[in-house]
Amino acid sequence: MISKKHVVLVDDEEHILATSKLYLVSAGLEDITTFSDSSRLLPLLASEQVSVVVLDLHMPSPSGLELLPKIVRDFPHIPVILVTADDDIETVVECVKMGAFDYLVKPVESGRLVSCVRKALEMRSMSSELTALKECLLTDKLKNPDAFASIVTQNKTMRGIFQYIEVVAGTRQPIMVTGETGAGKELIARAIHDLSGCSGEFVALNVAGLDDNMFSDTLFGHKKGAFTGADQAREGLITRAAGGTLFLDEIGDLNEFSQIKLLRLLQEGEYYPVGSDFIKKSNARIVLATNRDLQQLIAQGKFRNDLYYRLCAHRIHIPALRERIDDIPLLLDHFLGSAAASLNKKKPTPPPELAVLLSVYSFPGNIRELEALVFDAVVRHTSGILSMESFRAVIGDERLSAPAQGPAANAEDNPLVAMFGHFPTIDEVEEYMIREALKLAKGNQGIAGKLLGMGRQTLNKRLKGERMAATAA
Repeated sequence: MISKKHVVLVDDEEHILATSKLYLVSAGLEDITTFSDSSRLLPLLASEQVSVVVLDLHMPSPSGLELLPKIVRDFPHIPVILVTADDDIETVVECVKMGAFDYLVKPVESGRLVSCVRKALEMRSMSSELTALKECLLTDKLKNPDAFASIVTQNKTMRGIFQYIEVVAGTRQPIMVTGETGAGKELIARAIHDLSGCSGEFVALNVAGLDDNMFSDTLFGHKKGAFTGADQAREGLITRAAGGTLFLDEIGDLNEFSQIKLLRLLQEGEYYPVGSDFIKKSNARIVLATNRDLQQLIAQGKFRNDLYYRLCAHRIHIPALRERIDDIPLLLDHFLGSAAASLNKKKPTPPPELAVLLSVYSFPGNIRELEALVFDAVVRHTSGILSMESFRAVIGDERLSAPAQGPAANAEDNPLVAMFGHFPTIDEVEEYMIREALKLAKGNQGIAGKLLGMGRQTLNKRLKGERMAATAA
């Protein structure tokens, strides 16, 4: 997996090397190696990880024409961009057929060079990720399990997410984390940071409720005199996250002006401090999260299409707790231990039926809600077996759902789930049977009652009850 963007420029003209390197460094690509002696290229490729090679076609031996087939043969994973003169187009076409990624015509424009190198880097990164992902799926092992130590789980879906994170964490493209409130999005973002190889800090910002001025000032900082009260310049969180990871939570709440600034930051790695006309560069890795449906917001005109597609490179969806109920006993034990430790109490023993009760609760607040419930129960606990009363008080008379995993939730194994889309209540089953019986009886209540094993008067009372309930609703 490539984490560094190591670009190698090879040209026998020193001034071209210097100018090209300046273009790339100005665009935020810092790891640039230049060679005017082309004989040094192959030894470098054999000893170091290189992301892209920009190669002049005509140089003293060995020329680009001689080097290209050797690179394609021995280092097929490294994209090669050829640099040539106008009259070499036919030769370039043949080189592209041989395996060159793209070509540039001298004199090379800065924008074209940067754009071409970035495309090659993206292709290189995607290729590396696919290779690593195949390895993970084949071995079903985590290379860095310690990075996920703070996430308590034994769920297969979560394990697959961990494997994917190991593949994409080393890239520098933005990662979008989605999931319901309380599902653990920030823990996932921290795991990405730990695996990224970034030496800087992990900096988190929840942007919900921030207007554009607050968003810009908090994230980008301001120069002295930018607004009333700005007596001195202040650096934003983006500066604090330099060389590290910036985690932006609840980005679905950003207004349009803030979305435009975020898009520029993601695309160009550039931003303006409030009140400043001078562009600043950022090398922070950016991870974003939301619990909202961004496509729905796009349809409502509240979220930019171009920003959404920029966020689509890597997406991680965290399942809700009700979709990973096999983790509930594990989480229950973990939170009992942590709550007892924080309260200087002995860890209480839960009754066996507690995990069963929790497994059929929908948990709208997900893991965060479970943690709060357990903490509250431990606070109230005095001795003996842990009481279930505080849990029952919260769950109350809520309609419990069948487990989201296991036979009760599997449509192939359970005909009721196949029929209703969920495990139904007795009222739902009765209503369905009455409706079907009336269809078969062509509306005749006497015949329908016999089909159902009840008298006409009993059926009539049930139907009146349904109508009254529907009227009241």
